[in-house]
Amino acid sequence: MNSLGAVIQSAWIKPVMLSVIIVLLGPLVIGYISLLERKVLADFQVRYGPMRVGPRGLLQPLADGLKFILKEDIVPDNAEKQLFLIAPIFSVFAALLGFTMLPFGEHLFVADVNIGLLIIASVSALGILGIIVGGWASNSHYPLLGALRSAAQLVSYEVALGLGLLAGAMVSGTLSLRSIVEAQRERQLWFLFSNYGAMALSFAVYFIASVAETNRSPFDLPEAESELVAGYHTEFSGFRFALYMLAEWANILVVSSVAVTLFLGGWLRPFPNLPWLAIPLDIVFPLALFAGIAVYCVKLSRGSYFRYESAILIGLGALFAVAGLAFLVPPLRPSLDALFWFFFKLSVFVYVVIWLRATLPRVRYDQLMNFGWKWLIPLGLVGVALNAVLGML
Repeated sequence: MNSLGAVIQSAWIKPVMLSVIIVLLGPLVIGYISLLERKVLADFQVRYGPMRVGPRGLLQPLADGLKFILKEDIVPDNAEKQLFLIAPIFSVFAALLGFTMLPFGEHLFVADVNIGLLIIASVSALGILGIIVGGWASNSHYPLLGALRSAAQLVSYEVALGLGLLAGAMVSGTLSLRSIVEAQRERQLWFLFSNYGAMALSFAVYFIASVAETNRSPFDLPEAESELVAGYHTEFSGFRFALYMLAEWANILVVSSVAVTLFLGGWLRPFPNLPWLAIPLDIVFPLALFAGIAVYCVKLSRGSYFRYESAILIGLGALFAVAGLAFLVPPLRPSLDALFWFFFKLSVFVYVVIWLRATLPRVRYDQLMNFGWKWLIPLGLVGVALNAVLGML
């Protein structure tokens, strides 16, 4: 009986713990990513962004979350109330379900199944159900138009996204995300650079399609403010509105994580076995990055007019310094190295998504459809054909 209990514990304790961490910490992390987005957009537009709640606006996500919880949850009189109330839950559930298939490290994952890539593609398409149901259940013209746009946009760009995933599956020979990373480790080459660079085309198709599928600029037609007030979530308020925003950023993190896993080696460090690169990147790079953040926090504290802000910033800098020093501890290094490289690559994708929003104007709806069907899908087919031919050489 004791041995059976040990087996059950070893088989279930880690997935359950990781699932709880994702559900509990996910909204907080996404809240601070939204703060990062507001700060980056403000920097692009030469302004400060949130600065008043906490030192340098660091507590703004907590204030926003409290505001959403306390705001009145209004349900329109003529809405389909049951569907209206549960519609955001569909989107959040589908978005968070995608995290269960992602390997954050060699031994850090919720589930490793042999069709993980197929499951993520399926649940990402399921997320649109929350948008369609929410727009239809609102019984209002603008949300319904936004929901119909979302459905048409998903049909258009899901095909191109699938073609990008298909090329990666062809090169790796498996649909298991963990096995895909292991295949890149064995070849000592990220799939982005394989097949004489032909995978770069499939990567570009996947990334553009993923931006469109998550309704981000310049493809945010379902919530075009100038045309549809706020689109599919016009009638939603309070916490249910926040759930839609949570689902949007969760979807962005999932599709970006898939791109990191499929094309950029997942948790693997760059240049693993190059003799001319003798720099131990697994130690030097994290130490330099965390030390730079710590110094920056201390520098900000010196320019603060309030003592409590200076103390918080200095404490934050000390926290980053300790986090950097943890990479020097041998028992912690393998797991920390994997987490660092995975989330560092993921942060680059997040920054690019924000960069696109700050740079590109919204396209017209006919341009959106023409680009998806006349350009992106043919390019995806070309990428699959090229990788099929070059993979046999």
